[in-house]
Amino acid sequence: MNVRRCKPPAYVAWLVLGLLYGVDADKVNKHKPWIETTYHGIVTENDDKVLLDPPLIALDKDAPLRYAESFEVTVTKEGEICGFRIHGQNVPFEAVVLDKTTGEGVLRTKEKLDCELQKEHTFTIQAYDCGEGPDGANMKKSHKANVHIQVNDVNEYSPVFKEKSYKATVIEGKKYDNILKVEAVDADCSFQFSQICNYEIVTPDVPFTIDKDGYIRNTEKLNHSKERSYKLTVTAYDCGKKRATDDVLVKINIKPTCKPGWQDWSKRMEYEPGTGSLSLFPSMHLETCEEPITSIQANIELETNHIGKGCDRDTYSEKSLHRLCGASSGTVELLPAPSSTANWTVGLPTDNGHDSDQVFEFNGTQAIRIPEEIVTSSLKKPFTISVWMRHGPGAREKETILCSSDMTDMNRHHYSLYVHSCRLVFLFRQDPAENENYKPAEFHWKLDQVCDKEWHHYVLNIEFPSVALYVDGNSYDPFLVTEDYPLHPSKIETQLVVGACWQEQENETVTETFAGGILRMSQFFRGNLAGLMIRSGKLENKKVIDCLYTCKEGLDIQLPEEVGTGIKVQFNPSQSLLTMEGDDVESFDKAMQHISYLNSRQFPTPGIRRLKVTTTVKCFNEETCIAVPDAEGYVMVLQPEEPKISLSGIDHFARAASEFESNEGVILFPELRIVSTITREVEPEGEGEDDPTVQESVVSEEIMHNLDTCEVAVLGDELNAEQESLEVDLVLIQQKGMEMSSSNLGMIITGVDTMDNYEQVLHLIRYRNWHTQSLFDRKFKLVCSELNGRYISNEFKVEVNVIHTANPVDHPNNVMAQPEFVNPMHHGSVDLSGHNLVNAHQSSVVPSAATIVIVVCVSFLAFMIILGVFRIRAAHQKTVRDHESGKENEMDWDDSALTITVNPMETYEDQHSSEEEEEEEEEEESEDGEEEDDITSAESESSEEEEGEQEDQQNVNRQQQLEWDDSTLTY
Repeated sequence: MNVRRCKPPAYVAWLVLGLLYGVDADKVNKHKPWIETTYHGIVTENDDKVLLDPPLIALDKDAPLRYAESFEVTVTKEGEICGFRIHGQNVPFEAVVLDKTTGEGVLRTKEKLDCELQKEHTFTIQAYDCGEGPDGANMKKSHKANVHIQVNDVNEYSPVFKEKSYKATVIEGKKYDNILKVEAVDADCSFQFSQICNYEIVTPDVPFTIDKDGYIRNTEKLNHSKERSYKLTVTAYDCGKKRATDDVLVKINIKPTCKPGWQDWSKRMEYEPGTGSLSLFPSMHLETCEEPITSIQANIELETNHIGKGCDRDTYSEKSLHRLCGASSGTVELLPAPSSTANWTVGLPTDNGHDSDQVFEFNGTQAIRIPEEIVTSSLKKPFTISVWMRHGPGAREKETILCSSDMTDMNRHHYSLYVHSCRLVFLFRQDPAENENYKPAEFHWKLDQVCDKEWHHYVLNIEFPSVALYVDGNSYDPFLVTEDYPLHPSKIETQLVVGACWQEQENETVTETFAGGILRMSQFFRGNLAGLMIRSGKLENKKVIDCLYTCKEGLDIQLPEEVGTGIKVQFNPSQSLLTMEGDDVESFDKAMQHISYLNSRQFPTPGIRRLKVTTTVKCFNEETCIAVPDAEGYVMVLQPEEPKISLSGIDHFARAASEFESNEGVILFPELRIVSTITREVEPEGEGEDDPTVQESVVSEEIMHNLDTCEVAVLGDELNAEQESLEVDLVLIQQKGMEMSSSNLGMIITGVDTMDNYEQVLHLIRYRNWHTQSLFDRKFKLVCSELNGRYISNEFKVEVNVIHTANPVDHPNNVMAQPEFVNPMHHGSVDLSGHNLVNAHQSSVVPSAATIVIVVCVSFLAFMIILGVFRIRAAHQKTVRDHESGKENEMDWDDSALTITVNPMETYEDQHSSEEEEEEEEEEESEDGEEEDDITSAESESSEEEEGEQEDQQNVNRQQQLEWDDSTLTY
């Protein structure tokens, strides 16, 4: 059976195609685009094209096949790639679609990239198709892919040297493997272009070479006599063979053969007072000539023995210094500066070469007796003796510093301090007691300080049975203590002597004539003494002892942190010797550069302080170890600006005798002003700075400092204690830590304090005289000083006059009081602007001024009364001409603006009676004084003449007198 195949009709094919198209239309945009998960790219700086691996291509399954069989294909938008989106912050890239159908894209930069700023960039990218509809609202996005872009470098920067120039120093005759290193850098970001591959010396024909690392060395031995220095020009190349834009200069100095020692420091250093610390060796370093050093020790010594008592200290009195250091009261000064109240040291020679530092010289023939009232014969235990002493090697005889012995007969020594064969000995024989056993009596110290011809401070704290000795703040124990019986009871008076011992025996005595009479002395002292003090009843503590000895100048060091603990530092008590130890030369140099000189005095002692640096080094090889020579120099302390202390105020005034006789007395310095100034030279600035013809200007500045003494002296006759005295508030004196002493010559106030406090005390000094009948005036002189007389003020003289009254009565009215004479004085050298120097008793000047004012007022009142009467008369004239002619009378008055209105209801009798009352008042006022009598009498005569004229007119025309003057009235 044959089967017949039939060909399907054409419409069937179209039906199948329609069904397939209907199925695809239902899918629309079903799939997301697809891209790679990671991309890596490279871009060269200054270029915009990015090479990606793999290439940027996005695929979409919704896209139809390009080659369809048997029927035609229509391409739709859902399968196309419309764009790429980059995610990230400040990404300098953008992605562009090259072919929407194939999804091919490219990545490029939006701006020029700089490798030096950022070498790599990382971000994410996403593809999206064109979606459904005319606006592509239903587009699909791919996943986010990571993109890593590396920026390739371009050799755009040239090498640059780190330093503008280089400098080195070498020693002649040696070849160095490395003299110095130059170094350049390149700002390019890549390893290839940022590395320096080569250095080159551009200067031709020089005995130096440089390697690729920048190290310069000499190719032959150098000779200082041939060439002292070389200047080389060096350039650099990076690995891209790019040369440095600017070459660098290298200077190599040639030194002669090395000599070890301290280098680069000045032998003269100037210290200006008031500037704090002075760096002594700011650039100092030790030249070791490349010798390996294991340890270094240096002693820096500041020589101050020739300044004052071993160094620069305040030159106040010893009592003031004790008070400043915190010592309690009760200290007695046995060697004070000569004054009216302490005159027992007048006969001793003093050392005047140390800016008022009170030093007394004993040459073996001089001694002084201490007045009995200064120190009691029996010291109250415990007690302290302190003294400054300079003593050289002496003979074997005893040399007494201080001695208390019997005045007659037995010649016993109660206590004494003496020097014997470079030993210091203190003898103290105790008072009689019931127990007659042996007790410690003599204490011996063997000290080098006693005979070294240098100043030393000695303090003995005596608290039996022990005696403590401090020399320059260091304690020493006695090497020998001998015992003796206590003294036998006796009524013999004792004599205290400084510089020798009172002896009744004839042997080994010297007879000298002093202010106190014939003295018989022995065991004289040879040397210098200062600040001899005795303090009874209390011991001196260690803090006060250290304060008394401490210098105001010395060496100081502030070690930098980088030195650390590698340097050991040690000072002597006076800080005049500094010892340093270390093992590193560089650290040692830094420590030496931080050594400074300090002087805390406001007015230091000028002069030279010599410096000496002694150095000892140890080396690995002791045979070739170097020897460092001593370095010597000096510090020149310049002369401080000397202050000018000026006293000013009222220098001449008068007071009533009753004030002198009152309990308060008369204040001598009510308006005293103490001012201190210094004069400085100011160099010209600006254009005239270098002009030798322009002179320096002088400027006066007010400064503040302390005072230590103010003395009020009586000019003329001495004070008579039976009828006059100088007084001051002792409570205020004690509160301020001052002391007052007075005599028939005046008053002395001592103690270190401010100028303001001295002003307050001096304002309270009063002069009293309770017998003023024969007293007409008194004159006084005030002088203040600083630093024990180093700076002295002007002499301010005050004259006080006494006003005597025949019948002294109390006047309730100031008009009757007598004015006082006041004469304020100002010193031209001190600017006292702003200070009103007015008499404290201003009320005494008021009566004379009030009298003048009252007389003027009464006269003016009388004048107005006369004027009023005359105006009433002129108002009754008929015409303006008569009115103007009235102006030609004795008083010419412009009455154009005056209007006198008379009450028409007033009767003639009332007016006449009022005129009589005015005349009576004028007569009563005329009785007040002679000047007023002249005025009122003239007024009375004028009034009588005017009354006569008015009476004649009143009988003729009374109505005319009572007319209104309405010429100036407005309605």
